[in-house]
Amino acid sequence: MEPMPAPEPDPVPGCDVCFALAEQRAKAHANGDKSKATDCNIEIRRHPHPKECGRD
Repeated sequence: MEPMPAPEPDPVPGCDVCFALAEQRAKAHANGDKSKATDCNIEIRRHPHPKECGRD
């Protein structure tokens, strides 16, 4: 049995990079490109954020 994938991360409010990645992810899903969508998810999770964006 394959493990369940992690849920997709939400973009951090106020972060333009996260929102751009979320848009790219949506386009990748629309095109059936699961690899690109996964790459976007990883980048969103790893992207550093200043404290004013709500995440360290």
